[in-house]
Amino acid sequence: MAAERGAALLRRRSSSARTTFLELFFDLVFVFALTRVSQRLLDDLPATGWALVGATGRTLLLFLALWLIWMITTWVTSRYEPQRGVIQLVVIGSMFGSLMLGVALPKALEERAVPFAVAYVAVMLGRPLIVAAALGGHPRRLVPLRLAAWAAVSAVPWLAGALGPDPLRVPLWVLALTVDYVGLFTGWPVPRFGAAPARGWLITGEHLAERYQQIFLIALGESILVIGITYSGEDFSGRGAGAFTVSFVTIALLWRIYFHRAGDLLAVALRVARSPGRLGASAAVTHLFIVLGVLTAAVGYELVIAHPYGRGELGWLLFVVGGPALFLAARARFEYEIFARVSVSRVLGVLLLVLLAPLLARGAPVLALSGVAGVLALVALLDALRSRGRPAEQPASPLGRERRPGDVE
Repeated sequence: MAAERGAALLRRRSSSARTTFLELFFDLVFVFALTRVSQRLLDDLPATGWALVGATGRTLLLFLALWLIWMITTWVTSRYEPQRGVIQLVVIGSMFGSLMLGVALPKALEERAVPFAVAYVAVMLGRPLIVAAALGGHPRRLVPLRLAAWAAVSAVPWLAGALGPDPLRVPLWVLALTVDYVGLFTGWPVPRFGAAPARGWLITGEHLAERYQQIFLIALGESILVIGITYSGEDFSGRGAGAFTVSFVTIALLWRIYFHRAGDLLAVALRVARSPGRLGASAAVTHLFIVLGVLTAAVGYELVIAHPYGRGELGWLLFVVGGPALFLAARARFEYEIFARVSVSRVLGVLLLVLLAPLLARGAPVLALSGVAGVLALVALLDALRSRGRPAEQPASPLGRERRPGDVE
C-alpha cells in the first residue's frame, strides 16, 4: 500500500507538461534573489585588480548556492507530480528558504552568515527527506535518500563556516559547495547503493525546457528591474536617457539571440531525445552560465546609466563587456546541445567583444555599452540572414541519442 502511494507521487505520461502556477509563484522569489546578486556584484566595484576578482568570486559562491536550490527544485517538479500536496509543500518550503537566502545574501559572508547557511541546509536536507518519506516503500525512495546523505555531509562545513571564525568562512563554504556540486555531477553515490545521476532520471522533458526558459526570462526581468529603478532614481535626467535606451536594446537583443531557434526548440529537443535526462542535465549547466552572463551584464547597465559620460573604471568592463561575452559563449554551447553545431556568429561575437574591450575602455561608458549592443545586433542580424528562406531547422542533439547505464532511475 505504501509503495502504491509512492508510485502515485511520480509523474505519468498523462501528466501536464506545463509549468504550474505554484512554480511561477516560486519563481517570484528569484526575481528578488537575483537582484541581491547583482547588488552584491555592484558593491564589489570599489575593489580593483585581484581584490575585485576575489570579491566577485565570493559573490559567485553565493549565487551557485542559490542556483542549486532552484535547479534541484525544478528537477523535483519535473520528476514528481506537482499537483500532489507533499510536492507543493516541498516547493513552498523551498520558496521560503530561497527568500531567506535572498534576504541574507548581501551580507551573507558577514553578519548574516548564520541565517544564510541555516536556510540553505534546511532546504537541501529537508526537501529530499520529505520526498523520501512520501515515497514510502517505493524503490525510487533511494534517490532522495542519496541526496539527503550528501546534504548531511555538506551541512557540516556550511554550518561550521557560519558559526566559526570569519577568516575560515569562505574556505569552508567553498568546500561545502564543492561537496554539493560533486554530488550533483556524480549522482550522489553512497556505499552499497551506487549512484543515481540526474541525467538518468525519468523526467518530463517539455516541463524542464519550459522551466529553463523561464529562469532565463526571470534574469531578463531582473535586468529590466535594474535599469528601471536606476533611471527612475535621483539621477533621472536627459543625460541618462541614452544609456537607459541602449540598455533596454541590449536586453532585447539577449532575448532575441537566446530564443532564435535553439531556445525556442529546447522543448522539442527534450521530447524527441531517447534519454531526455542527459540533455536536460547538460542544459542545466549551460543555463547556469547564460543566467550568470545576464546578471553580470545587468550590473553594467546600472553603472552606465548612473555615469553615462563619466570616466569609466577598467573593472567596469568585467560587467559591461564580460557579461554579454559570457552569455554568447554559453549560448554557443546551448546551440551545440540542440543542433550539434555552433554558428560562426556566436564565435565572431565573442571575439569582437574581447578584441574591442581595450578600445571600449578608452571612451565614455555609454559608448562602451553601445559598442556591446552593436556586436549583439550583428550576431542577431547574422542569425536572421542564416535562417532566411530556409525551412525550420529540426533538433539534432548529440546528447540523449542513446541510453547509458544508470539512465533508468
